[in-house]
This record gives sequence, C-alpha cells and structure tokens, in this order.
Amino acid sequence: MKTLRHLCVVLGITAACTLRADVAPAAPRTDVIFDHPEKYADIRDRDVPTEKGKAEILKNISDHLVQQTASAIPEGYKLTITFTDVRLAGDFEPWHGPQCDEIRIIKDIYPPEFKFTYLVTDPSGNVVRKGSEDIRDINFLTRPLSDPRDSLGYEKDILDEWAHSSLRKLKKA
Repeated sequence: MKTLRHLCVVLGITAACTLRADVAPAAPRTDVIFDHPEKYADIRDRDVPTEKGKAEILKNISDHLVQQTASAIPEGYKLTITFTDVRLAGDFEPWHGPQCDEIRIIKDIYPPEFKFTYLVTDPSGNVVRKGSEDIRDINFLTRPLSDPRDSLGYEKDILDEWAHSSLRKLKKA
C-alpha cells in the first residue's frame, strides 16, 4: 500500500513537471539598460571598487525595477529604461580608518541621483509614453525606508516612487 502511494506521488510530480516544462516563462515587460556604466558618478561597492561589486549593484537595481514595474505595464506593452548616470546614496570616508573603506556613510550631503530615459511601447511597437528623468532626492533621509536592511533601500524607494507616478495611468492610456 505504501509503495502504491509513493508511486502515485512520484507520477503526480512527474506529470506536473512535464506540464511546467511546456510552459515558457513570460518575458519581462521591462528592459533595463545601463549605458556606459564605467562613466557613472558612483556605483562603487567600496572605496576602491570591484567590477563584481559594481555588476551586483546594477543587477540588483535592474531586477528590482523589472519586478516593481511588472504590474504597471499592460500585457503586450514594453518599458525600456536606459540609465545614463547613477549616484548611490552616501559615500565612502576612508579617512576614518582602514575598516571604513567598505562602509558607505549615509549623510544628506551624499544624495542618490539617477539620470535615465524611458520608453513605453504598445503591442504594435507604437510609442505610448516616453520621457527623460534627472532625479536627485536631497531629502532622501526624511523618507521612511520600505526595507531598512536593504543596502540600496533609498535608491529602490526613489525608483519605486518614480515608477508609481509615471506609469500609474498606463492601463487607461
């Protein structure tokens, strides 16, 4: 009896996996492009930055935008965001000692900044919305963070605010 039950479970899982294998994952509705990131004002992971650290920061921002904008973009539409400059909140102050070269100090004199263009196209490829943004939040320390444990919390919250205000009426457009 136990063997029969195990066999049924295995067959059920196998059937479910077979069905899922036929379903291709949906393509993201948002493309994030970083145009010449080597020229960006500040995407450093430490005072003397690493390429791996920079790549992780950009991937984190990209993944977040793809996830956060998915519900705002109607099916069949496409959002393309092209960043031309990024400055993360805070800065490194290595003069405090060798242990501080990997600690980003958050002060109001180091606000986050984003420069980018965006383009929304409908299923036919027609442009339904486009724009250019230069966002610099000098009051970023006054905003409550949605996730205070996230090292890019200020940046993500600012981008979420932009997405909400700029993309909210897309479905009605």
